[in-house]
Amino acid sequence: MTQPPVSVVIVSRGRPDALRVCLTGCMQLLYDPFEIVVVADPAGVAAAQALPFAKQIKIIGFDDANISAARNVGINAAAGEIVAFVDDDAVPEPTWLTHLTQAMQHNDVVVAGGYVRARNGISYQWKGRTLDALGDAVDMPVTGLEPVVVQPTPTRCAKTEGTNMAVRRDVLLEVGGFDPAYHYFLDETDLNMRLAKAGYACAIVPRAQVHHGFAANKLRRADRVPTDLFDIGASWAVFQRKFIPQDKRRDHWRIIRMSERRRAVRLMVSGHIEPRAVTGLISRLDQGYGQGIARRMGEGHITQTPNAPFKRIAPLSGAMSYLAARRSNAAKARTEALHRVKNGEVVTLIILSPNALYHQARFHPDGYWEQRGGLFGKSSRCQSLLKFWRFNDRFSAEKKRLSAIRGGSD
Repeated sequence: MTQPPVSVVIVSRGRPDALRVCLTGCMQLLYDPFEIVVVADPAGVAAAQALPFAKQIKIIGFDDANISAARNVGINAAAGEIVAFVDDDAVPEPTWLTHLTQAMQHNDVVVAGGYVRARNGISYQWKGRTLDALGDAVDMPVTGLEPVVVQPTPTRCAKTEGTNMAVRRDVLLEVGGFDPAYHYFLDETDLNMRLAKAGYACAIVPRAQVHHGFAANKLRRADRVPTDLFDIGASWAVFQRKFIPQDKRRDHWRIIRMSERRRAVRLMVSGHIEPRAVTGLISRLDQGYGQGIARRMGEGHITQTPNAPFKRIAPLSGAMSYLAARRSNAAKARTEALHRVKNGEVVTLIILSPNALYHQARFHPDGYWEQRGGLFGKSSRCQSLLKFWRFNDRFSAEKKRLSAIRGGSD
C-alpha cells in the first residue's frame, strides 16, 4: 500500500546545536515519501544551511518568539497529506513516521501521538495521556505496543505532545492550525481540545517514539528548572477565555498559581533556585496572566495550498545494523559505526561494561544510536536490578528489545 506523503515540521529558536542533531536523526527516518520543513531563527537557519544535506530540506527564517505562529509557518510550507511535529531538542526513532501514519489509517483518526523518551533514552517523560475540561493531563493506561484510538467525550480527550504528534493537513486547515495567542505552553493542548470539539478521534501509538533532550531555552534551564513563568501565566489566561466558564476562572487560576508557587518552593528547598527567585517567578506568572487576558485569540491562518511543492527526502541506501562492543573497544566500535553511517546505514552501537551500571541511550551527533551500560545492568524499568549475562546473550537480548521499536534484525 502506498504511504501518504508526510511533512515533518521542526521549529527552532536559540538551539542551533540541538537542531543539527535533530536534523541528522530525521534524515534517517525509514519512511518514503517525506519532507522536512525547518522554521528557525537566524542561528538555526545558519546551522541548517551548513549541513551537508541542506539542499534536501525546506529552511524558513522566522525570528518571533512564538512557537504557535512558527508552526503555522511550517504548516503553510508543508505539502504532505500529514504534518508531523518534533522539537529541535529531540530525535525520532527511525520508524517513527511509519507507526504514526499506520495508526492514522482508521477513517476517524486525524491526529496521532506517540511516546516520549527522557534524556537518558531509557525511561519515559510521557506515554499516553488524556485531557479533562480544565486542561489538566492525566496518564491513561496503555498496555502493550498496539495503537489505542481515543474517541473524544464532552469531558475528556486525548493529549498529544508537541514533540511527537502528527495531524492531517486538511484538518489543520479546517481548525485554523495553532493559535498564536499561545506563544509557549498549552499550544498543543489547545489544538487537542479543538480537534476533540470537532469530533475527531486520536490514536496513541506506543511504537512511535521520540527521544527528547529537554534542552535549555529562555524560559527554563537544561535541568528543567524554570527561569521565567510569564508565558505560562499568559497561556493559562488564553486557555481560560477559550474553554473555561467565566464564573470558574478565578478558582481555576488560584489552583494553578498555588501549584506553581509550591513548585518554586520545592526548587528552593532542594537548592535549585535562590529564595528571592520564588517571588520573582510568581510575579512574572501574574504579569503574564494579566497580559494573556488581553491577547487576541484565533489569529492562526493556514493556506489551503502549500506555498512550496513537496520536497522529497532521498531514501537511505543502506540497511539497519546493530553493533556490539566492550568498553575497552569502544573507540574502535565508534569508528566502525561512523563508517557505516557514511555508507547510508542506520546504526545502533551497544557498548557493554563489566558492571551493573544502568543503561543510557542517545543519538550521537555523528549520526548513530549509542547505548551504554553494564553487562549486568538494567536497560528498562521492568528488568531486575541485577542479572548475570554472557556478552553475546546480552547483546542479542538488547537487539531484540530495540528492534521492536527501531526495526531491523531481531
